[in-house]
Amino acid sequence: MEEVLYYSALYDCYKALFTEKQQSYFEGYYFYNLSFGELAENEGVSRNAIFKQVKEVCKKLEEYEEKLHLLKQRQELKALLQEDRIDLLKEQITKLLEK
Repeated sequence: MEEVLYYSALYDCYKALFTEKQQSYFEGYYFYNLSFGELAENEGVSRNAIFKQVKEVCKKLEEYEEKLHLLKQRQELKALLQEDRIDLLKEQITKLLEK
């Protein structure tokens, strides 16, 4: 379950960087809980093709986050909002805008 939440959060940040097919396969597997076999049947491709694409998307999500840190920054900003630390929030937003 933790893996699903992690990849879903990353996907929210980086979805636009993937093709429509990659998005369809990833969403089918992670959001709609379809098996690789079910997705393959629906899409008219092999199970292995679906498996490879979903794993490639996961790998790319991790690479993008390692380089861009969008999820980490989003989580930090949310934490500051929850603490009601407007002063720190303003400071953090200013730092992000300066990059």
